[in-house]
Amino acid sequence: MPTGPIIEALRREAHVLHQDDRLDRIIDQIGDASIVLLGEATHGTREFYRVRAEICKRLITEKGFDAIAVEADWPDALHVNRFIKTGTDVIGNMHSGDSPRAMRTADEALHGFERFPQWMWRNTEIVELVGWLRQHNMQVADDRDKVGFFGLDLYSLRSSMEAVVRYLSQVDPEAARRARARYACFDHLAEDPQRYGYAASFGMRKDCENEVVRQLVELTQNGAPLFSDSGPDQTDELFHAQQNARVAQNAEAYYRAMFQGRNESWNLRDQHMAETLAALRTHIIDRKGRRPKIAVWAHNSHLGDARATEMGEHGQLNLGQLVREQYGMRDAFLLGFSTHTGTVTAASDWDAPSETKNVRPSHPDSYERVFHDTGLGNFIVPLRDNAELRGLLEEQRLERAIGVIYLPESERVSHYFYASLSRQFDAVIHLDETHAIRPLEKAAAHHEGELPETYPTGI
Repeated sequence: MPTGPIIEALRREAHVLHQDDRLDRIIDQIGDASIVLLGEATHGTREFYRVRAEICKRLITEKGFDAIAVEADWPDALHVNRFIKTGTDVIGNMHSGDSPRAMRTADEALHGFERFPQWMWRNTEIVELVGWLRQHNMQVADDRDKVGFFGLDLYSLRSSMEAVVRYLSQVDPEAARRARARYACFDHLAEDPQRYGYAASFGMRKDCENEVVRQLVELTQNGAPLFSDSGPDQTDELFHAQQNARVAQNAEAYYRAMFQGRNESWNLRDQHMAETLAALRTHIIDRKGRRPKIAVWAHNSHLGDARATEMGEHGQLNLGQLVREQYGMRDAFLLGFSTHTGTVTAASDWDAPSETKNVRPSHPDSYERVFHDTGLGNFIVPLRDNAELRGLLEEQRLERAIGVIYLPESERVSHYFYASLSRQFDAVIHLDETHAIRPLEKAAAHHEGELPETYPTGI
């Protein structure tokens, strides 16, 4: 389809965002949805973080949202959760009376994010959001109504196993001994789970599937009676430990699947995210006795319905698809983001230092270029309730996805895929020129261009 009719319709129907815009249109479009999925076209764009944070603040204050769940590991995000709720790092020994360690700043609360890519969560925009969440919760009298912050990802094999053992050591030393024995199956390979996955996949060592499953089953079946008459803090800690055991089980499967093909490992990861979101919803229901409301932060590639993309055609699923299938189209709201050009914080290889890179102007055949050509700058594209735009934006076009690795010189191969935008999202926010996120650790190196590479993009 020629782009002319699309551009004309966008000029009529899109809502232009001005500098002081309070995002009322998006809040109205979200309506009564209880799961709001907030995407991003890169893992290192300041404006994507800032707009999502402002949306979350309004969802919390105006619609009573209970939690923010992010594309991060469960143990690392849990430090933030404890800080914004109590100002402490860990719950002290419930039997010995040990005091939890106080945290004074949002920066301290983010100390757990040590694994690459640190800048995704250790950046100035997240510091501001965490500080706001802490201040908000300090004004909330009932602990059950305080907003939480949780991680959905599964890369924390070693730290999740350690957290399970640490928790059980406080409440049931004999159970802790059994957990240590089961997790000892990994030996030193828990420090390098990809090596474990390789060795287990090719028969070079016994896998640990049975051990992590047994541990999760024991903690799930035997944990509830342990705290049947306990208060909400102890119930929360049991839930946190159960989720760490679930991470260990799914991470073990993920690292084995890494060497069996990209689709299987990708699907396991997004199924874990969906499973974690479901567990979190159930926990909130148990605590509050009502329908939970959760905002989710992750990359567009995880949150835009995979069935509308070429990856879905090749056998991949994702969190956005699973949420729509499980909770229905009206109870979930999927918001995508896009940009035409600017700068981004990203790396040139896995575990490489962060850099401030120039984002190339979008491909001529992409949705991003269509949006740029409207001349509107920054705007909201309503899709769910706008039949005209939904029809015009249904035809597949290229869509850009920049992960933690950005390779500008091979961008068409490394960072573009075909998608049907109106089937993928309920709305899209286009921000025409955007800027790199500011990491806390140090200023990222600035590079005008990059040598061509063919490594995965690390989404």
